[in-house]
Amino acid sequence: MEGTVQGHRDGHGFVQRDDGQSDIYLPSNEMRAVLHKDRVKARVVRYDRKGRPEGRVVEIVERPPQPIIGRLLQESGVWLVAPEDKRYGQDILIPKGATGTAKPGQVVVVELIEPPALYGQPVGRVKEVLGEVDDPGMEIEIAVRKYDVPHVFSDACIALARTLPDKVRPQDKRQRVDLTDVPLVTIDGEDARDFDDAVYCEPTKVGRSKGWRLLVAIADVSHYVETGSAIDVDAYERATSVYFPRRVIPMLPEKLSNGLCSLNPEVERLCMVCDMLVTSKGEVHAYQFYPAVMFSHARFTYTEVAAILANTRGAEAVRRRALVPQLEHLHDVYRALLGARGKRGAVDFDTVETQIVCDENGRIERIVPRTRNEAHRLIEEAMLAANVCSADFIAQNKRPGLFRVHEGPTPEKKETLRNYLKAVGVAQTVSDDPKPAEFQAIAEATKDRPDAQQIHTMLLRSMQQAIYTPTNSGHFGLAYEAYTHFTSPIRRYPDLLVHRVIKSILARTRYQLPALPTPGEAHAKLAKRLQKNQAARLSDKVAEPDQRPRKVSAEVQAWEAAGLHCSANERRADEASRDVEAWLKCKYMREHLGEEYGGVVTAATSFGIFVTLDAMYVEGLVHITELGGEYFKFDEARQELRGERTGIRYAVGTRVQVQVSRVDLDGRKIDFRLIREGEESGPRSIKDKAAAREAASDARFDGGRRDSPKRREDRSGGLAKTLKSAGKKAAVNKARGRR
Repeated sequence: MEGTVQGHRDGHGFVQRDDGQSDIYLPSNEMRAVLHKDRVKARVVRYDRKGRPEGRVVEIVERPPQPIIGRLLQESGVWLVAPEDKRYGQDILIPKGATGTAKPGQVVVVELIEPPALYGQPVGRVKEVLGEVDDPGMEIEIAVRKYDVPHVFSDACIALARTLPDKVRPQDKRQRVDLTDVPLVTIDGEDARDFDDAVYCEPTKVGRSKGWRLLVAIADVSHYVETGSAIDVDAYERATSVYFPRRVIPMLPEKLSNGLCSLNPEVERLCMVCDMLVTSKGEVHAYQFYPAVMFSHARFTYTEVAAILANTRGAEAVRRRALVPQLEHLHDVYRALLGARGKRGAVDFDTVETQIVCDENGRIERIVPRTRNEAHRLIEEAMLAANVCSADFIAQNKRPGLFRVHEGPTPEKKETLRNYLKAVGVAQTVSDDPKPAEFQAIAEATKDRPDAQQIHTMLLRSMQQAIYTPTNSGHFGLAYEAYTHFTSPIRRYPDLLVHRVIKSILARTRYQLPALPTPGEAHAKLAKRLQKNQAARLSDKVAEPDQRPRKVSAEVQAWEAAGLHCSANERRADEASRDVEAWLKCKYMREHLGEEYGGVVTAATSFGIFVTLDAMYVEGLVHITELGGEYFKFDEARQELRGERTGIRYAVGTRVQVQVSRVDLDGRKIDFRLIREGEESGPRSIKDKAAAREAASDARFDGGRRDSPKRREDRSGGLAKTLKSAGKKAAVNKARGRR
């Protein structure tokens, strides 16, 4: 079988098979001649007692050019680099003349000269010196290289950006609607630097009934970024801006993202406008698209707008007196759109998002919840309306483009959810062909239950991830028949493509995708996985042989490739951002070792419970060996751990008291210890600690991969697969219970 090697920090590894079947376990001795990410051919040599395959590498198909990031060390006169990513199970030997200007202890990027062998370590040379491990922003420098995130614009891109004007020129305004007298405003966060969208609303008649005219003006990036240009090539390679605490890696050069394309206040800017008529019932009665030139009359923040809407006679309202009526009109149309959202049955769960607040040195000062107020929701509904009109416009004109598709739960996730709802006594369930209204109805019916958070979490986890694809299958969560992304072309490449398609329709031409560059190795595997999932979804919908999809054209294949590329890069950006946040949280929690906090269980697995602290919004693992001296059994249907002797249960939503017991900065992991009433917090016995460490490193398969639930779900392909048997840990746990 052919596949990609996935190393494990404990020395063994797995082969992720190209055919999507179960991973093949590679023992430590098989990993000596290969590296994480190598493509290999492997043979299954045996199966363990649970039927899981163990294999042997028979051929190395490809060694992708992969720079390795690590710390330069000198031991007994020998130079070596210890990889930061522990999935690379071997240190890299560095010849004496290949260290460059690097000093011991510094973080460096290594280029391999010789690959590993059965009886020899890999050899490399220092390619780049990043600096000291404690330098501010070092975690970001590591992440962008670890995940192969493009972070340096090409010389051709920078040179082309320099030739662009600093402001809108008279020739740029030709054949555009002049909206400079319309009081369009931007509403964004306090720390926003680029402004994609501006809005305006006024009451009007729609037929004989009351309604509104809603304008959503979006930065016209496509006017300056021509198809196939050097800026376009770099933008496609990035596909999205990547957001880290205190730093953004933009999709476009700063001259465009923060200057020429940003809808800054009191300057003229080019834009694409979605001009809508909205009825009193929140339905878009009519719409049109056109290029325009605008003048932003004000830059509002969400906090400011929320304060004005809450008190139209307050200090904020007095300061913005001239624009208060427009904000009230926006609020009115928002409430109508929100009512239509409820009638559609769109999924709308309350979730807590957090924001990391850092000091000047990049260290966490505090982690705070990111609250969504009326202003956030107002802009969200306006953007949703414009995105729906964009998708409808492309579909009605039968042009290829990228839709934002979010499909319902897979059969496996649907069955897992049904079993769970039945086990916890929820009367409602989901049908064979579930609609989003069914999920919203369950959420509404259970919102007052003590375990409401647990139920809502399970509803969310049963859904699939959204992707970009030219095949329109609708958006399940938002309950739209067609949906796309139109509103953020400064930071998302699919939005830029949608603008180009809409412009081509208005000009009565047909937009052709350019010859796009090959995706990088770092996310090619992810794109392949997305492609398989997409093919599987299409095959699930094919019931009869004569309904099988016909051979698609080269044009549609090109759009499919663009969709896969953008989806894969979106996942890559998310993973890099999560990695940096996890590093910062681990470094933050190292200062709080031994301290006790209250928290809530956010996931139960076969090997322990994940707990999020109330005060800090940091998640860590309470391993099953830390739950007490009895055997805990994992109930997959109820998603809980239950003690056989005492009957004590730990499920999502259970409140617990924990102590911060261990922080692994390299592994991005935080361990907690459960504190019971009357128990003194302090170190446990050496024997108990040894048993816990032994159990924690014993499992070889999914039960032993102790990262966050979301990452486990992303890697394994589904919740049902993630939360399977505990493997060896169950035996260890049971033995401790007997003692």
